[in-house]
Amino acid sequence: MAKVDVYNLKREKVGEVDLADEVFAAEVKEQLFHEVVVSQLASRRAGTRAAKERAAVSGSSKKIYKQKGTGRARHGSIRAPIFVGGGRAHPAKPQDWSYRPPRRVRVSALRGALSMLIKEGRCTVVDKIELGEIKTKKLVGVLSDLQAGSKSLVVDAAENQELRLSVRNIKDSNFLPPEGVNVYDLLRHEHLVVSQDAIKALETRLLGAKAKENKA
Repeated sequence: MAKVDVYNLKREKVGEVDLADEVFAAEVKEQLFHEVVVSQLASRRAGTRAAKERAAVSGSSKKIYKQKGTGRARHGSIRAPIFVGGGRAHPAKPQDWSYRPPRRVRVSALRGALSMLIKEGRCTVVDKIELGEIKTKKLVGVLSDLQAGSKSLVVDAAENQELRLSVRNIKDSNFLPPEGVNVYDLLRHEHLVVSQDAIKALETRLLGAKAKENKA
């Protein structure tokens, strides 16, 4: 078990928390980060690009002129791709780009990302994140006191609406509940600020995933 310092909102040490080495001292594998982040970004693609083929564009279906005797090329429809305003040949169609790497890969990448932040000193555990009001300016001051910087991922229970609403107007910071923490958001923020209850919830989530791996 690794011991991590716990602070209050003024960055005064108020205790320690024991964290499982299987989750927060795991091997960091950058190739897994790449695989999981690419899959997350692919799953966010709308996949709605589309163009019309000749059957879908407006225009008469009447043959333009007779087949022979004009000296001109043979054409059957003004909606053919060769004409301006005609349909596209082999047009793009809506498609689903999403895919999911195996569970073992996703869980290992998440454990590695958390372990990397702990190792590099970019994770601050707070006893409680209670602002008492919805106030972005107050949260900015708290993050400054915690030495978290302006690009932070704040993790606490989904019920903490004051925190969730206060973080909305901070340009490069975001709020996530423990069950929503993912590799992409961990890697794109410079610092992780997490409540003591939330980090234990993360630990439980990933230990449970590891137990499922061992059974498989």
